[in-house]
Amino acid sequence: MKNLILVRHAKSSWEHHVIDHERPLNEKGINDANSISMYLNSNNLNIDGVFSSDSVRTKTTANIFFENLKIDRSMLQLNHDLYDFSGSNLISVIKECPNDIHTLMVFGHNHAITAFVNTYGDIFIDNVPTCGVVQIEFDITDWKDLNKGKTVSTLFPRDLRK
Repeated sequence: MKNLILVRHAKSSWEHHVIDHERPLNEKGINDANSISMYLNSNNLNIDGVFSSDSVRTKTTANIFFENLKIDRSMLQLNHDLYDFSGSNLISVIKECPNDIHTLMVFGHNHAITAFVNTYGDIFIDNVPTCGVVQIEFDITDWKDLNKGKTVSTLFPRDLRK
């Protein structure tokens, strides 16, 4: 059994005159990343691998999650291939994941995240919002055998604002 936790980076700022890859989070994004990760902290996730896009907004989101979930920072692997919007690189990176990792957390970008959860999960999600988290369970022992899984949970910032 393999478990995948996908996280779309938190809301970024457009106030800075930087290239897309270098955009930081805005205040709402920082607050959402803290709220979502602190909520997840109570779920006793047994994460044993973390991949993240190397963009500033994605690394910052991952760092907030690491702090609040008390994840060992040595697990983080930055991967420029996850600076992916179509989803083809995202699929490749997941399929190449070492098999000793059973619960993988991946921080990435949209449209790739939404396309992935709608292709490999069993619940249609119109749009995974910024800082949205989707957990999918796969009945496989080897990541390269990735196929349709079961969407076991979703958590979006709006869920915590009710």
